[in-house]
Amino acid sequence: MALLTVRGLSKRYEGFALENASFTLEAGYIMGFIGRNGAGKTTTLKSMLGLVSADAGQVWIDGMDFRKEEFACKQRIGVSFGGADYYPRARLSDIASVTRRFYPDWDGAVYRELCGRFDLDENKRVRQLSAGMKVKFSLALALSHRAKLLILDEPTSGLDPVSRDELVELFQRIVEDGEHSVLFSTHITSDLEKCADYITYIQDGRITASCDRDSFTGAYRLVRGAASQLTPELLPRLMGVRRHAFGFTALAEAADLPLLSGLEIAPADLESIMIHTSKEGFSHEASAV
Repeated sequence: MALLTVRGLSKRYEGFALENASFTLEAGYIMGFIGRNGAGKTTTLKSMLGLVSADAGQVWIDGMDFRKEEFACKQRIGVSFGGADYYPRARLSDIASVTRRFYPDWDGAVYRELCGRFDLDENKRVRQLSAGMKVKFSLALALSHRAKLLILDEPTSGLDPVSRDELVELFQRIVEDGEHSVLFSTHITSDLEKCADYITYIQDGRITASCDRDSFTGAYRLVRGAASQLTPELLPRLMGVRRHAFGFTALAEAADLPLLSGLEIAPADLESIMIHTSKEGFSHEASAV
């Protein structure tokens, strides 16, 4: 069952437009939402959640129309934009006491269990928490009101590698029961290599791909060759060509492999796809696989 369905979401600003964003996330999976800074990730999330007024489009949460049943939808989701942005001097227990009033399904026993699991001291103040612990606190609050869908904007940004790895493992545990899902935007592709089941890729306000991770990476290959091999016939088949002293490196669609004989070919990962398809002057639109 789809926990999140987005169809035709659009939002226009001066100098930027989110256009016809559409994707679906089923229960029990993690989706990574990727794109370079300014591509439209945060605009998409805020438009989905009604934090900015979308110009067009529809969003369904757990089968409910967000516009028509906003209160009920918000009971089903947990949202974090950059950790716990609360009063820095407030104790965690006080914040939890205020938060529970907004959620009829709040479960105090679940909250205390999560605090123990995440090593959260309820007597600490927000300013005493590390960036990673702030994210964990946000997750504890969300899961304590039985949120099925977690929507997180750059949750691992600024964290050290150990803290990032802990959060990635936490996301995986959350979806293990097949009833919860996690959607999180990030530019740290190594985190997604570890945990993402699906990838949604946005470029310049347009979603160019939304599919399972293996299909996304499998649609491309990294190619390398000598400068003499970069012929006028080959060039249109390549994306984000980077010339260097030893020749060139580029991205190509896997479907074009029969045309790439004589070149060194390697699998493409998320980072290499982002780098080559986002290169300035890039005009070959990424395939919506």
